[in-house]
Amino acid sequence: MIIGAYWGPFVITFLIVLFIFSMQWLWKWVDEFMGKGLPWDVLIELIIYATCGFIPLVLPLAVLLSSIMTMGGLGEHSELTPMRSAGLGLGKIIRPLVVFTLLIAGFSFFFSNNLLPVINLKSQSLLWDVTKKKPAITLKAGVFFNGIDGFSMRVGEKNETDGTLRDVLIYDHREAFQANRTVVRAKRGNMQRSLDGQYMLLTLEDGVFYDERDRMPGIQGGSEPLVRGSFKQELFRLDLSGLGLQRTDEDLFKDHYKMLTLGQLDHTEDSLQAKVNERKATQEHYLRNALWVTRDSVKTPTLGTTAAASPPLSGVSGRGTYEMAQTMLRSNLEFVERSLQERNDRTRMIAKFRIEWHRKLMLAFACVVFFLIGAPLGAIIRKGGMGLPTVFAIIFFLIFHVISFSTEKLVVAGEIGAWPGMWISTFVLLPVGLWLLWTAATDSPLLDRDAYYRGWSRLRRLFIRNAHPPTVQ
Repeated sequence: MIIGAYWGPFVITFLIVLFIFSMQWLWKWVDEFMGKGLPWDVLIELIIYATCGFIPLVLPLAVLLSSIMTMGGLGEHSELTPMRSAGLGLGKIIRPLVVFTLLIAGFSFFFSNNLLPVINLKSQSLLWDVTKKKPAITLKAGVFFNGIDGFSMRVGEKNETDGTLRDVLIYDHREAFQANRTVVRAKRGNMQRSLDGQYMLLTLEDGVFYDERDRMPGIQGGSEPLVRGSFKQELFRLDLSGLGLQRTDEDLFKDHYKMLTLGQLDHTEDSLQAKVNERKATQEHYLRNALWVTRDSVKTPTLGTTAAASPPLSGVSGRGTYEMAQTMLRSNLEFVERSLQERNDRTRMIAKFRIEWHRKLMLAFACVVFFLIGAPLGAIIRKGGMGLPTVFAIIFFLIFHVISFSTEKLVVAGEIGAWPGMWISTFVLLPVGLWLLWTAATDSPLLDRDAYYRGWSRLRRLFIRNAHPPTVQ
């Protein structure tokens, strides 16, 4: 009965929250999709990938909200009271939900570790191709269109009904460094696609063309020649292959930290750390040899013995010595700055791999923490539906999200480590959940208005008694 009462709110809240996150993602990227003539199947595929990518983040919030709704609904309909009167403690009542939540947490980890990397790989590669796709042909009157490779077009007027064009101007840029040497202009025109959709057939009428060619060899001085011609009707075929969606090889994205499992993250992190250590040793060796006092000894080629090399400033005196020393010092300082920046960049990259490793486990554990908050809180407030439970769920989720986002930035900046940085948000909420569980199990009047009123009345009487002590006759 408990699982049956929990299953419905969980599915509904999960779908609602997942829809909200998906709409937020779509609103963020809608400008990249508009005007590119994307097929519906590509848009649907993108939305499906993005929606599936939010599942591990949505599950904790769905568990929290559905737990409050379920236990609050049972308390509101006076179903918890007979259970407690029959000798069932709160722990025994929510035991089926605990098992169900553990299964959800296990599914969250499995999804994050095994399925989410594949989804992120396909989503990011497709999103990259879509953002790099050129806009579809949308000629506007008085505006140049540069979407077709090698051409720049402008029309004075466009009839939206039959597609007739007037005052057509075309610049041919197919040759490198040609600028606007070849120009075609026509009074009227008509535009349509070929049957296979690979070409645009542009029929122009009553027009002229200008072709300003390079200077002829052997001609001294004078201006460059200009070829001019006219036509009554001419058919231009423009290649549209550059406007299509070009799919990128997914292997180019597979090494990203969001596309790796726990084992792959461990292996990649070890490889990156080894490269960082190797690079540090190389930089330190270079810097040590850049200074005379720390330079390695060298072998004398003739004697084969170890001897110190000649000082770099030997044989130089006066102002030349000073200028050479300045140059060496400036070079070493620039090398140190570049080395520190490179180390910081590599450290941030390794931190992102560690963050992703801990995120998979942390989000699964967050499902359990949010259940420990939601179930006893619902039993305390005894309100079901989408009203008060939604308010409490949003408050706790915002606390979790703000702490998690802030600590993640600190981990990337190197202020704290991924452990325990990525777990601070759950560690903050875990004592809250345990305290709410204890409060609900002991029937503490946490949200009982009458209990607070009685306490205030006793406190008020105490103050009145101290302010007006009884007089002794």
